[in-house]
Amino acid sequence: MGNKQSSTGGSPAAPAPADPAALRNVVLVGPSSAGKTTLVEALLATTSTIGRQGSVTEGTTVCDHEAAAIEQQRSVGLAVAPLQHGHTKINLVDTPGYADFIGELRAGLRAADAALFVIAAGEGVDPATRALWQECARVAMPRAVVISRLDQPRADLDAAIAACREAFGAGVLPLYLPREDSTPQAGGRGAPGLTGGLTGVLTAAPGDTPAGASAAADGERMRERLGTARNELIEGIIAESEDEALMDSYLAGEEIEEATLIRSLESAVARGGLHPVLPVCSETGLGLTELLDGIVRGFPSPLEHVLAEFTDSQGRNPRTLAADPAGPLAAEVVHTSVDSYVGRVSLARVFSGTMLPERPVHVSGHGMTERGHPDHDEDERVAHLYSPLGSSLRAVPRCIAGDLCAVTKLVSAETGDTVSDPADPLLLAPWPMPEPLLPIAVTARTRSDDDTLARNLNRVVAADPTLRLDRATETHQVVLWCMGEAHADVVLQRLREGGAEIDTEPVRVPLRQTFACPAQGHGRHVKQSGGHGQYAVCDIEVEPLPRGSGMEFADRIVGGAIPKQFISSVEKGVRRQLDRGLEAECPIVDVRVTLTDGKAHSVDSSDAAFQAAGALALKAAAEQAGLVTLEPVDEVAVHIPDEHLGAVLGDLSGRRGKVVGTEPEDVGWTVVRAHVPASELARYAVNVRSLSSGSASFTRTFSRYDPMPG
Repeated sequence: MGNKQSSTGGSPAAPAPADPAALRNVVLVGPSSAGKTTLVEALLATTSTIGRQGSVTEGTTVCDHEAAAIEQQRSVGLAVAPLQHGHTKINLVDTPGYADFIGELRAGLRAADAALFVIAAGEGVDPATRALWQECARVAMPRAVVISRLDQPRADLDAAIAACREAFGAGVLPLYLPREDSTPQAGGRGAPGLTGGLTGVLTAAPGDTPAGASAAADGERMRERLGTARNELIEGIIAESEDEALMDSYLAGEEIEEATLIRSLESAVARGGLHPVLPVCSETGLGLTELLDGIVRGFPSPLEHVLAEFTDSQGRNPRTLAADPAGPLAAEVVHTSVDSYVGRVSLARVFSGTMLPERPVHVSGHGMTERGHPDHDEDERVAHLYSPLGSSLRAVPRCIAGDLCAVTKLVSAETGDTVSDPADPLLLAPWPMPEPLLPIAVTARTRSDDDTLARNLNRVVAADPTLRLDRATETHQVVLWCMGEAHADVVLQRLREGGAEIDTEPVRVPLRQTFACPAQGHGRHVKQSGGHGQYAVCDIEVEPLPRGSGMEFADRIVGGAIPKQFISSVEKGVRRQLDRGLEAECPIVDVRVTLTDGKAHSVDSSDAAFQAAGALALKAAAEQAGLVTLEPVDEVAVHIPDEHLGAVLGDLSGRRGKVVGTEPEDVGWTVVRAHVPASELARYAVNVRSLSSGSASFTRTFSRYDPMPG
């Protein structure tokens, strides 16, 4: 991360503000085709943060610096691009738009104080973006909307705003409108107003005729449109900011000062009920300066961000902190990468206090054990602090509350960890992570690659909390649970970049077997070849038990046919054979084994002999009764839009699934619950997304083992 310069050219020194009020942290959200990375690139060029605007197709953008992102021509990880606009530092957090990388998006939401939804004009609002909007709403994240790609042939700004209002609610209102201009676009296509510029809905006085109106009729129409938009926006500001003085002035028809309107706008946006719309074209530069002004004047600073609750490192003594540079140090690692030159790089959001270089810190990580991240508490030392600009690292003297910085060589720090003062260790619960549901089994190509693969696995898992590492003891496979195919491709590429030659193989499902009916077995282990011999004979009865009962052992030995010390030996032999199974990697379960009779020799009987006899008796009983193979069955809950319900139900039926119920969830959504064999779910994460145009999601939990058909 630290060596590559991307398109930064002669970038200026990194801004390092001393006051949280001079900070804005904004995460860009939207589908992968909306142009988020291109917009960040254009804003960096507009503010002279970079000397030349890069291109996604050419692989020269600041944010898409990873090899996988350049190859796929889409973002695959979170990236930060700070810039200075006036006296304010704006941290732009670019996130992937593809559903596989939802974990990166949620990290971006944690790092930011407001979200900028980027919607391409002419593309509409897809179900996945609607779901992301609702996710932001649940955490009360202030949001605004950027209508991008206005130079595209099908671009229609009015239709795009209407689609956003339909999808996101009536609080979506334009903050700027394009000026009508009679100058035709190249080829006569694209949205109107690209050459005429923008007019601020709030900054234009009532009755103004916007510049660019070339005729009286145009001027009257634009004046009417602007007046309507202005009234709607002011009424929205009043409703959401609850500013009674502003309402009285508006109802009285008084002229309202621009500063008053801007102040109330910021309050309304911070409350999460008003969502300004700004039209932008990254290619022509339309709206870029207005967008920067809107971020500075309309979005909240870290001082207005209500922080989550912190506790001590043991999860006790909850406390509330504020964005105070003089407060106790509390930061969170929101992204982790590994650079070939500087090692591990941790991107941190400082919530409280001030982080300084060459100072000790406490790193605490809890709550991710089941994903392969053991709980840990370590004291470490910050080496250097940097302001990241894509792949570049620019040294800074400090990082205050509300700012983002990159920290190098925190060996134990993983994504989601809390960084605090060793004298006052703190813990912030990690943000909710989606469950990875696509399993990929990986193997080292040669024995010499085993150690390299193990190191790379630890490195990749530490950086990606959505990834789960499962070393399956029953199938003897290393399984990586990923979010989808695109995520799996990126993970495999990162593993290979670390120097390991790896292959993938089909994921094996752990099967079981049980007895088809009761049976008896006779085990005789007698060997005499001179010297001390071996002698053990036992008879057992085996009967199947209900699913999930496990294994029970009982003895009905009478008259001391088998000495007591050898009864436990028979049990050991039986249990070992049950665990091993009669077929490879297929243990026998849910049976009761009863020891009924046997014989022993006063000299030649031993623990090992009776273990062998017990195993032989079990094999004989299994041969008599026959075995039934059991497969794992999972309970699946599919969250699906109603228009795709029929396709999902048909697909589940084709997977030998049994639907146990459907129930409505929100408006236009249904939850389908079904029991499906695990072997049918290996690629369900990919298939259900394909069936629903990317909008469906599902969860799975183990339910039981059932007999396999045929």
